[in-house]
Amino acid sequence: MITHPTSYDNSLSELSKTGGELSGTLGSSIGRQLPTCNSYNIIGKFCTSRIGQHIVKHQARSVQETFQQKRNTKFVVNATSGHSLESDAGPGAYPKTTWDSVKAALDAFYRFSRPHTIIGTALSIVSVSLLAVERGSDLSSQFFIGVLEAVVAAVLMNIYVVGLNQLTDIKIDKVNKPYLPLASGEYSTLTAIMIVTSCSIMSLWLGWIVGSRPLLWALFISFVLGTAYSINLPLLRWKRFALVAAMCILAVRAVTVQLAFYLHIQTHVFSRPAMISKPLIFAIAFMSFFSLVIALFKDIPDIEGDKIFGIRSYTVRLGPERVFWTCISLLEVAYGVSVLVGATSSHTWSKVITVLGHSILASILWYRAKSVDLKSQAAITSCYMFIWKLFYAEYFLIPLIK
Repeated sequence: MITHPTSYDNSLSELSKTGGELSGTLGSSIGRQLPTCNSYNIIGKFCTSRIGQHIVKHQARSVQETFQQKRNTKFVVNATSGHSLESDAGPGAYPKTTWDSVKAALDAFYRFSRPHTIIGTALSIVSVSLLAVERGSDLSSQFFIGVLEAVVAAVLMNIYVVGLNQLTDIKIDKVNKPYLPLASGEYSTLTAIMIVTSCSIMSLWLGWIVGSRPLLWALFISFVLGTAYSINLPLLRWKRFALVAAMCILAVRAVTVQLAFYLHIQTHVFSRPAMISKPLIFAIAFMSFFSLVIALFKDIPDIEGDKIFGIRSYTVRLGPERVFWTCISLLEVAYGVSVLVGATSSHTWSKVITVLGHSILASILWYRAKSVDLKSQAAITSCYMFIWKLFYAEYFLIPLIK
């Protein structure tokens, strides 16, 4: 609050008057009158001037701090409410050129598409497609076109699934993932709806014109389970139920991806009879463990938002530490089984690579898990992304199982 000038002058007059009374009192107490004319007037003016300057500086600083607090508060309110922040910033803070605008749009779409899931989808399709390769001549242009068709269709469906999940989780993401375009206000709801609708239609259309039944079934199952997982309709939004949510992710990541895309190459591209091989069984079994771990682990960093909005995940019910170590234990068991499977291979090169590779990954996981601060959301999120890197690494080892 700023002092009115009249009040300030009155304060100085009272201070001068008090100084004069004090000088008279001191003079009386020692039995003689002290000089009060020039010296005390000069001292009084000097003191009151310095005190006045101090008061003005203090009040100016208070006004500046108050203004800054209000400005910061406005920024935070806009950010948490999902509105664009552009209206409160200077023009120099945002892109000025067309190229900067393009880069900003690409960055927003990159975050909206959840790239770590797209990388996992693409790697898994390439990996299980290689399981159908029996000889060098199979690596033909026909094979690569078949793989490309599957990857493009699956990535489009992946964007639909993760985009729909963001559309139905805007309020939760403002707490858990405020950097996502919908939660931050970079995307409007209409923009997101247009993206997910376009991606789902293009994905199913591509699966239809390719003419591969396994591919079309994979896309359709992903569409149905992805929709049921997220959309807020009666008897749906299965993500509210921890076990059902985990089964949805396992059904897609562990079973549908491995089986359907393998059969797409085996039956549609190579025109061979469907057959279940040892590497395919291993891929389904191992990825069942991994998919379950991802389903459980992804909720650990999201515990605050899930609590607020009534999502009864295992992390909310059992606590983050217990779920964390359950996930680590499941992966270590999976790696142990993988070492045993690799050791039974009749090919020495396969045995050495798969046993050594899974042993190294298991050791790295244990070392990483021991260093995680379970009270830090950033540390847990970093570890979750590390789990995805292990997921990617496994798809390099699966084609080597013989």
